[in-house]
Amino acid sequence: MATESDRSRVGSGSGSHTANGSATSERKVTLITSITGPDGSYLTEFLLNKGYEVHGLIRRSSNFNTQRINHIYIDPHNAHKALMKLHYTDLTDASSLNPTRSHITTTGRTHIKYYQAGSSEMFGSTPPPQSEDTPFHLRSPYAASKCVAHWYTVNYREAYVMFACNGILFNHESPRRGENCVTRKITRAVGRIKIGLQNKLFLGNLQASRNCGFAVDYVEAMWMMMQQEKADDYVVATEESHTVEEFLEVAFGYVGLNWKDHVVIDKRYFRPAEVDNLKGDSNKARKVLGWKPRVGFEQLVKMMVDEDIELAKR
Repeated sequence: MATESDRSRVGSGSGSHTANGSATSERKVTLITSITGPDGSYLTEFLLNKGYEVHGLIRRSSNFNTQRINHIYIDPHNAHKALMKLHYTDLTDASSLNPTRSHITTTGRTHIKYYQAGSSEMFGSTPPPQSEDTPFHLRSPYAASKCVAHWYTVNYREAYVMFACNGILFNHESPRRGENCVTRKITRAVGRIKIGLQNKLFLGNLQASRNCGFAVDYVEAMWMMMQQEKADDYVVATEESHTVEEFLEVAFGYVGLNWKDHVVIDKRYFRPAEVDNLKGDSNKARKVLGWKPRVGFEQLVKMMVDEDIELAKR
């Protein structure tokens, strides 16, 4: 989830900048709930480059969990330089959060905008292609939770005239992807196998098919949704689907290996209710937002493999 608003702020140095890059005394401010995740970290980089002040919510932990944003962190004691600020919050504790609608009512700041990060998993077993008008058919608790958040967002937009939009994002990958996700599990294994740290990779269903785009491209689509005069819901997808097996072929082939020599099928990794084929129809996002992906499938896989080979060496 992300919110954005304008607030008066005196710029320093060469001046503040709005999202469109023009010099002004107002700086846009964004709150990101999952700033330490892959999307949150890329979104933070994107917004900082556009001159935003970014506030992020993180959970209190005995271990550091900010590795994805450490490279853009500035000590808050350097207040004149730090445009990214982190706040400890427990999202399961409703009393610790100020509900967006209550904030608007109290402050009168009706220009606040809200973005909800949806997922293609909400479509589940609905046949492709899937667009904004495609019915949801949930196949997992994760999809159910995303569906609830989606309809809450629609309800608040319609009931309280809030700028609240849903991004229904199909699979988007990056070197920052969680290591338990199948794509990153594969590229981590490729790196380790290539330099001799392991020999086998255990996977489940190799025929599951997904769109596979680059997270940075999808972050730009999120921002584009927030720049519209009217809030709406958008499917974001490359419209190019690939199976897990195809991902294996590119990843292993890139380093001169045959995936069949290393992959072992383990039935424990099969889903109890499989989502066989997700292929997004992003025609609306392309027409209304002017969005299109820049990074192709093979380029993305090779990017991830390169990163994980270096990680394995370290």
